Amino acid sequence: MSAIRVIISGGGTGGHIFPAISIANAIKELHPDAEILFVGAEGRMEMQRVPDAGYPIVGLPVAGFDRKHLWKNIGVIIKLLRSQRIAKQVLKKFRPQVAVGVGGYASGPTLKVAASMGIPTLIQEQNSYAGVTNKLLAQKASKICVAYEGMEKFFPADKIVLTGNPVRQNLLRKVGRDESAALFKLNPSKKTILIVGGSLGARTLNETFIQALKVINERTDIQFIWQTGKIYIEQVKAAVGKTSDNLFVTDFISDMSAAYAACDLIVSRAGAGSISEFCLLGKPVILVPSPNVAEDHQTKNALALVDRDAAILVRDAEAKEKLVTTALEVVVNDERLHTLGANISKLALPHSAEIIAREVIKLIQNKVVV
Repeated sequence: MSAIRVIISGGGTGGHIFPAISIANAIKELHPDAEILFVGAEGRMEMQRVPDAGYPIVGLPVAGFDRKHLWKNIGVIIKLLRSQRIAKQVLKKFRPQVAVGVGGYASGPTLKVAASMGIPTLIQEQNSYAGVTNKLLAQKASKICVAYEGMEKFFPADKIVLTGNPVRQNLLRKVGRDESAALFKLNPSKKTILIVGGSLGARTLNETFIQALKVINERTDIQFIWQTGKIYIEQVKAAVGKTSDNLFVTDFISDMSAAYAACDLIVSRAGAGSISEFCLLGKPVILVPSPNVAEDHQTKNALALVDRDAAILVRDAEAKEKLVTTALEVVVNDERLHTLGANISKLALPHSAEIIAREVIKLIQNKVVV
């Protein structure tokens, strides 16, 4: 088989970018001479993260729809049409044998144009509730890789492959509790809660824990690793004042495998990528779904775990009242931690990136066109 050429499109958040890079790396593992080109959205984080990972990327001037102010979408539609024209030029020049969409603004125009040109397309749907774009793209897609069972209600059953969501490759690096605690200047023998709100941060999580600082400082038996996100770091540092012995505050954690190894309980938003990481690592988690996402898919992601007693749900509107109390109660309850960890482990789907990569290669070999 000659060198294969694959376009991977999407991004916008780490939850889309990390899986996309993992798929690219898995394709390279199977076919080291593969040519892979990313297509992202101008000004979004993929334009930096993808080149950092060693892959070329082209940016489209695409933007998301404003669902609250529909009249503002005239400019969005113009950008979408421009993006489709640019995507067509990119596809003609690169001549991919397959196009992969991982979600995010750029995947829509890229995969739509690819399908219209007769190029096989593969969609990776991360969430338990499919978004509008992927439901539209599914009509012409050759394969649809999903992370949850029961996705036949959104997609044609004969196109679905249950793969799980790829995670960052370095995540499964084995890190000892003592080593990881030392990185965060914490005591490895104390119970530890990890608070993460994504790379930008989560306002509700940060404000909730700022409000609870008095209680946190009094609990000398419990430690906290607090990733604030870059938007909120100064606000949190000002509220915390001098760093207390039981609190490690940072805007971004580059070594998440160490953070996961150091903690007994995680407090997090309910993004699909994060949930996949928790499942693979078997980490007990309290999920606080973001209310600011399309179709409220984070709540649906969380409920898919809560229904199996594999996570605890605290709704965003109730966080300031319930979240800290719940976290402090759960982290010292070894039986509850064990149950949550055991149940979330059962939902893990390992080797996702490799499985998706093999599906990509199969499409090239079979030249499946819908």
